Amino acid sequence: RHYTFMLQGLKDVASEISSRGGHFALRLGNPPDVACQEAKDAAVVVTDRGYLRHLREWRSALAQDAPCLVEMVEGDVVVPVEAASDKKETAARTIRKKLHRAVSEFDTLPATTPIAKAARGLKDDKDRTLGDVSAFVDELGCDMSVGAIDTLKGGQQQAEATLKTFLTKSLDAYGDGRADIVNRNVSHLSPYLHFGQISPLRILHSVRNAKSNDGSKDAFIEEMLIRRELAVNFVHYEPDYDQFSALPGWAQDTLKHHAKDDRGETYSLKQLEDSKTDDPYWNAAMREMRVTGYLHNHLRMYWGKRIIAYVQDPKRAFKMALTLNNKYFLDGRDANSFANVAWLFGQHDRGWPERDVFGKVRTMMPSGLKRKFDIDAYVKWANRL
Repeated sequence: RHYTFMLQGLKDVASEISSRGGHFALRLGNPPDVACQEAKDAAVVVTDRGYLRHLREWRSALAQDAPCLVEMVEGDVVVPVEAASDKKETAARTIRKKLHRAVSEFDTLPATTPIAKAARGLKDDKDRTLGDVSAFVDELGCDMSVGAIDTLKGGQQQAEATLKTFLTKSLDAYGDGRADIVNRNVSHLSPYLHFGQISPLRILHSVRNAKSNDGSKDAFIEEMLIRRELAVNFVHYEPDYDQFSALPGWAQDTLKHHAKDDRGETYSLKQLEDSKTDDPYWNAAMREMRVTGYLHNHLRMYWGKRIIAYVQDPKRAFKMALTLNNKYFLDGRDANSFANVAWLFGQHDRGWPERDVFGKVRTMMPSGLKRKFDIDAYVKWANRL
């Protein structure tokens, strides 16, 4: 599903570049190697920015080996990570004021500059086309054990349509209604942000200018600007962002201290993946993940917290949560993914009253879902997927 969604977006890019007089070239190979090869006759190479380990390595290799100037442009966040903070922040409260102070310097939408002269003579026999995305994915030999989602398409046009739907139908209720897992007033924009198919700056401006109440606008900006860019801060300043060892010392210590606590039923990765637990709420959430590639944020928290209770070793629980997260969510393998899974285990949080299994790490229980939502209605819906 990840390959299909990404390539649907790339097909949009190809069409947009061609319509503006540019030449789009799709090549197969190691990204920095291909870019360096194509840069041999270039005056400058412009790349976007990436914060995960492999993305930084690609850009570093390109900058080192390219025969011309390499410029990197920030488009993945509103405020470049170093401009917001020069260290790993401990929580949203420690980065919030910094982001709000810095945002005005970076929140101007750039003007669209037309291409003065259309591209000529740049076609090459190595260029590939994206006429049939499914056939192209098959040709690449991608692992399609997690199938594409027929009801959800990638690309800039679909991202813009999703944003428009959110602004007109859900933003007004977002402030009070975003936590409801049944009547969802959420944006569904995270996959498009993850694959770079819509700009966070574009979303920020659209929300600010929308005809909606200020409370809902502020709540959305808190999630997209503060929480999302806190996640980028985490992966940028924490070399081991995908490891249990990246967690705060207090969280590691308390989870290790309670590692031998009785958990009742415990489950293997396969049992979890197949929704084979004794909790119908958790099973329904896992089913929605498998089928749709999405899960409401409140359910993501519940889903991940319960894995701590289902797996005896907290280090193994961390790895399993990250594995399932990145395998099934369309917005998986993102800075948010690594920060959110780490949050399940105490990152960007504080210590809570100590209890069995979780120690001082925040917990979530089935009783909380029953108290806050019509959880049985959700289970019936998920089981029909």
